[in-house]
Amino acid sequence: MENYIFELAHLVLRFFHVIAGIAWIGASFYFAWLDNNLQTPPQWKLDKGIKGDLWAVHGGGFYEVAKYQHGPEQMPHTLHWFKWEAYTTWITGILLFSLLYYVGADVYLIDNSKTALGKFAAIGASLAFIGLGYGVYRLLCKGQLVKNSIAFIMVVIALLAVWTFAVDQLFSDRAVYIHVGALIGTCMVGNVYHIIMPGQRYMVREVEAGRIPDSAPGLKAKLCSIHNNYATLPVVFIMLSNHFPYTYSHDFGWLILIALFVIGMWIRHFFNLKHQGINKPSVLITGIAAFFALMLAIAPWPTSSGSATETAKISDSQAWDIINKHCTGCHSESPTSALFQTAPLGFKLDSIEQAKQAHALIHTRAVISKDMPLANMTKMSDAERETLANWLAKLKPEQ
Repeated sequence: MENYIFELAHLVLRFFHVIAGIAWIGASFYFAWLDNNLQTPPQWKLDKGIKGDLWAVHGGGFYEVAKYQHGPEQMPHTLHWFKWEAYTTWITGILLFSLLYYVGADVYLIDNSKTALGKFAAIGASLAFIGLGYGVYRLLCKGQLVKNSIAFIMVVIALLAVWTFAVDQLFSDRAVYIHVGALIGTCMVGNVYHIIMPGQRYMVREVEAGRIPDSAPGLKAKLCSIHNNYATLPVVFIMLSNHFPYTYSHDFGWLILIALFVIGMWIRHFFNLKHQGINKPSVLITGIAAFFALMLAIAPWPTSSGSATETAKISDSQAWDIINKHCTGCHSESPTSALFQTAPLGFKLDSIEQAKQAHALIHTRAVISKDMPLANMTKMSDAERETLANWLAKLKPEQ
């Protein structure tokens, strides 16, 4: 029942985290598009204090959206605040993060080949890293550097690279990516809580009091919204990254993540420019080209796995000893691992014949990406992986 409750909590939290994330990122995309597509209204609307408006058609109806220069003459009875999308995404995300990487620290967080940290020490280090990263970001946002967009971005990326490299020295490869996602998500929701919402509350109070709001809080809130907008694509990738071990299990997985972070922001820049009526296809093309260049650079290009003599020496029994030691604990009709009641993804290795049938998948996950066994809990050695690779090489002609 403990495993079942763990998996049920995992399912519920992941589902609501994804739903809330869709709502938050969708709102971010929509308001960025909306703000960049507002048109100068007729004079009579300008006289009412309307800065820009936009007409749209959707779902069988026409919509008119107007943005005021300062605020309406009278505050409406119902005013929609877009905040709970962000808060719910972060709350469900941090609960999911805690469930997998703190409750399940022995499986998902700790990599004994990197560090000898105990469970509670690893959790403490994780919290410290995220807290430190968030604190540095908040300090940068309070300084003068934030007014210089290019310099600010370069400093943030450099600091994030150092931070990610440090995290990579302690935690499992998969956990490194999720830690970066947790940090960025915390910075994004911090922008909403510390900057955007107080700025909006100030505007509402001033309008209700019949005063013209100072533009500074609004401009600061908009700047933080732009920060969040550019971080959306990298965060979405990180949410999905556990499905792509070629990235996080690479020897330079931390650097690959930073490269993907930059590429994601650059591609997002194309759409933000386009919404402003500036069409620069070169931005999109170079972003896509950089992505595929990176994928080619990390691709598992064929290499010789050993001489024909060495390959021939590996017997089925030798290969099965390795598979039985490192794989069947989870991938079996009746798993012996305390983590699973049923084989993950229904993938079972109860005999050498099943292993031969799944030779391509075993080669991909245990030899190439090396993300299996999970967090290398069974401490599969490089020598064992090489032996397995030589045995698998014998099976290729049978494909």
